[in-house]
Amino acid sequence: MSDEADAFVAELKRWRDVRGLSQSKLAQAMGYDRSYISKIESGTERPNSAFAKRADEVLQAGGAVRRALQAAGPRRAEAGPPQSAIEPTDSTASLIVEHDDAELIYQDGMYRPVMRRRLFNGGTEPVARYMVRISVDRYPGDPDRSNELYRNDPLTWEELQLEAWCGDEPMLWKVRHDRDAFKEVWMLFENADARFPLYPGESAEITYAYNVSETKWGHWFQRAVRLPTKRLSVRLDFPSAMQPSAWGMETSMTAEALPFRAPIQRTVEDDRVRFAWATEDPPLHARYRLEWRFKAESIKAREAQNAPMAPSEQMTELGIVQDGDDILRQNAKPFDLPAEAEDARRVVAELQSAMERVASVHVFGKGMGVAAPQIGIGRAAAIVRTPDGELITLLNPHVIDEAVEQDQQYEGCLSFFDVRGKVPRPLAIQVEHTDIDGQTRITNFQHGVARLVAHEVDHLHGMLYTDRMEPGVSPISVEQYRGTGQSWQYR
Repeated sequence: MSDEADAFVAELKRWRDVRGLSQSKLAQAMGYDRSYISKIESGTERPNSAFAKRADEVLQAGGAVRRALQAAGPRRAEAGPPQSAIEPTDSTASLIVEHDDAELIYQDGMYRPVMRRRLFNGGTEPVARYMVRISVDRYPGDPDRSNELYRNDPLTWEELQLEAWCGDEPMLWKVRHDRDAFKEVWMLFENADARFPLYPGESAEITYAYNVSETKWGHWFQRAVRLPTKRLSVRLDFPSAMQPSAWGMETSMTAEALPFRAPIQRTVEDDRVRFAWATEDPPLHARYRLEWRFKAESIKAREAQNAPMAPSEQMTELGIVQDGDDILRQNAKPFDLPAEAEDARRVVAELQSAMERVASVHVFGKGMGVAAPQIGIGRAAAIVRTPDGELITLLNPHVIDEAVEQDQQYEGCLSFFDVRGKVPRPLAIQVEHTDIDGQTRITNFQHGVARLVAHEVDHLHGMLYTDRMEPGVSPISVEQYRGTGQSWQYR
């Protein structure tokens, strides 16, 4: 494989991994045969510009995949410690991860991931290497901005300062892929003094660590299950002065993104706040993503401006599009399901992440909802969380019937959260929507849940609640409103 093709494959695999797509799912979304994707990634088929363009569109890579194919000249020289003259040829397919433990430590503007994996060789041949991936994304959800950042200031081996050990033995490593925001290396079971392959039936613990500046690391930490794994644990370690909060989402190749099934444990020790979470027997290809917010950063910015932060400013900081943006007045594009199932899952995951961010800073006694246009995505998807905690996912929703009886209640909107408005709505609605598998459903909603759902469906059709208020009635300021944290009342 040529250097250019090799660089393209690395970028393609990286974005496929970021989006959580198998070769089959990517092929389906692109309109290609799976075997063709496999040949591209194995190097037996040369990619063309049409393929690269389509891959870039489906993966929403902001042009990174196309540029990787267009790049001319030899690949950047590989960096790393001295290498063995013998190229390892063994497979790691027989490995079982008995425990995957990851810790992310933040201090003085630097993130330091420390990864520990206890590996068991369940095969019949010794294993002499183990592949490790390092991927960063400063602005998740905004690939254009991230790609521009790393093109201008790529992640380097010098700043990473990658170190690795097997037990107490230092490990050498060999570069496999070296991209601006993505690295792959083989950790070798050897050093200058000895070789210590992992033999069949034996276990060994490897540890590796590196450093990344906060200017190149976003507020997220994802763990992907690529080998059979018995236990996965993750810890975040932050200064208490940053006033951190954290939440987590899990996704798989076959399911929508959902909040972690078990809560994240939070402990405070001296001047550090630690978040810990673990799961047993995670399924292959599952992804567990922790996100966080440093409240102190918001406070510091507010103090610098010598002004209190308005609710709308807080929502802006949390990634909610504000009134005045054109996307809030446009009809959202429906999903072609099940063909666009992966796109729909990605958007729903982004919505759930936004909901967790917002819920971490405000109490929603009436329930809450977020529509895709409110996070800058013009697709017909919205989610609603009822006061009881039930999560409702709406894809391509339309109100097809509504009760004659109405009432008026105050509503708020994350896209102009400084005010509350009294809005007349029917006491019951019937909504037609689409399941991820393409099946059309009709669901009845009543009272407060009907109001929440109708509010979000309006967002997908370019409407705000102010459009439904009676003539001559204006919203009131949030300071005047007395119903915060309370549920709507119905007879």
